[in-house]
Amino acid sequence: MAEYAEITYTVEDRIATITLNRPQARNGYTVRMSDELADAFGRADSDEEVRVVVFTGAGDHFCVGADLSQGGFDFDGEPDGPWQEPAGRCAKRIFLMNKPVIAALRGAAVGAGITITLSADYRLAATDARFGFVFTRRGIFPEGASAWFLPRLVGMGTALDWMISGRLFGAEEAKAAGLVQRVYEPDELLGKAYELAREIVTSTAPVSVAVTRQLLYRMSGLDSPLPVHELDSKLIAGLPAHADSVEGVVSFFEKRPPKFTLEVGKDLPAYLPWLDS
Repeated sequence: MAEYAEITYTVEDRIATITLNRPQARNGYTVRMSDELADAFGRADSDEEVRVVVFTGAGDHFCVGADLSQGGFDFDGEPDGPWQEPAGRCAKRIFLMNKPVIAALRGAAVGAGITITLSADYRLAATDARFGFVFTRRGIFPEGASAWFLPRLVGMGTALDWMISGRLFGAEEAKAAGLVQRVYEPDELLGKAYELAREIVTSTAPVSVAVTRQLLYRMSGLDSPLPVHELDSKLIAGLPAHADSVEGVVSFFEKRPPKFTLEVGKDLPAYLPWLDS
């Protein structure tokens, strides 16, 4: 276990677990927590032994949002400086990941407690989960790049409703809108997250997952499909020399689990346009 004060980080069976660990404060979000999260996600992303990250919170709540226990915000950023707001430090690092991230959310996931998960690949919710983009009710502004992520997940109409009203809503509404993919009973939630993680570990190729994840995020917002098709063509043309694709086909015909050998750290195609960004 790494030495963190407000989160925990563990790795087992190729699954990293990153846990918000301030249950006495319902995992209220702090600047220190944001920096520890950015470090932990970076650590998982650079570790070839890690295939998937499960992101959760200790106790009955994922995160109640910014910790306001001192009567205000625990930062003193300058609007015109290089400073980066805390929720975005986590959301941005998850966005840049080559490994899939599964967020398991129960209890409150409000404000920063939901925006830090919008760049995750999966959001699984417990039936007791409550969500809210409550910024307008506190006289503040959306953060975590949520104004970019949220409409892509749920559509502009729902994003406007949730963000303008700042109202709380439950897991079923979140699932119906596409904010979360699946809903489970609280005592089943984490087990289901690990079940999904294990399926990804045992059934998918890490380089293929990394490229696919970034293709979706980097290319789906373009004005035309033509640049995407150009990149697809390069990727597909290289398949005969791509060890994992060869193994995927051979294992299919041999009716056995695949044994993928390529690694994200050294085997991503060098021409991917986002590698220099």
